[in-house]
Amino acid sequence: MSEYRINQITNQAGTAGPQVAGITTFSSSSGLVMPSGTTEYRGGRGRGVFAGGYHPAPLNSQNIIDYITISTAGNALDFGDLSSATSGSGGSGGASSTRGIFYGHSSSIKIDYITISSTGNAQDFGNPFNTSSFIFNAAFSNNIRFIAGGGTSINNATEYITIASLGNASFFGDLATTRSETSAAASPTRGVFGGGRNPSLWINSMEYVTITSTGNSLDFGDLTGVRRLTSASSNSIRGIFGGGDTPGSVVTNIIDYITIASLGDALDFGDLTVARALGAGVSSSIRAIFRGGRNASNTDTNIIDYITIASTGNATDFGDATTVATRHSWCCSDAHGGLGD
Repeated sequence: MSEYRINQITNQAGTAGPQVAGITTFSSSSGLVMPSGTTEYRGGRGRGVFAGGYHPAPLNSQNIIDYITISTAGNALDFGDLSSATSGSGGSGGASSTRGIFYGHSSSIKIDYITISSTGNAQDFGNPFNTSSFIFNAAFSNNIRFIAGGGTSINNATEYITIASLGNASFFGDLATTRSETSAAASPTRGVFGGGRNPSLWINSMEYVTITSTGNSLDFGDLTGVRRLTSASSNSIRGIFGGGDTPGSVVTNIIDYITIASLGDALDFGDLTVARALGAGVSSSIRAIFRGGRNASNTDTNIIDYITIASTGNATDFGDATTVATRHSWCCSDAHGGLGD
């Protein structure tokens, strides 16, 4: 059989090549791999998703899910709803390149999931392992595992799920410091917990685990100050911690950063546009996003900020959330640092 080279076939004028139609299979001797499966499950489009959150009475917990495209600026768009109308406060979030996880909350002990590249309502995934820590925990993920740690009642347990399968969580190990209201960031191999409260003391320490193994955490270093209720995100190199409460519940606009592969203390990155705590953080390989939270007047906000992770400097306005102003929303993205971007 003769071999035809596409770059040698032209029309009579020599100005255009062939138009190939109706092909259902394709092979190549040059290492080309065609995508397979439905487009909803190919992932990695750079979408950030925010779910639920709390707004003071009479609205209370929210079940709305909205999303942004991280590479552009603008207001969020509606995605769908959580599985429960009262489930949207006090938990944590993470994702693979295709599936988003919303873990634990203030009204029931459960795990929800979504397919990030599509829109629609969340579905039930399973239950946390430690039912006493399902609120105010922190979480991170790579493309295979989701790991949550800490939480009420001032807990030092960490637990994990395999994102691609459904089911209940399993025990991972213990944190070196019992902590609630902590935050977390990750590379594909290492996850870092930073700050929090134990039990009334604000903490500045950070500790880390290796995501693919199980076991207890080890000391990483310290944040630039004692903080809790901070928004965290990362790319594969840097972890970012923005805002939070300082002693006396005084909110801050400080942004810290760490180099995840090395150990050591955090460095100053810049400032948020508005000082706030209880916000939500998502990221791509280029940008980190900070959404919502409680400001210095104890008022919830729908502000969305962003930074360029590779540089340092102050945050810039991105847009607004679709929902009422909320604090402590779940969040995830399909292009974050734990995916190896």
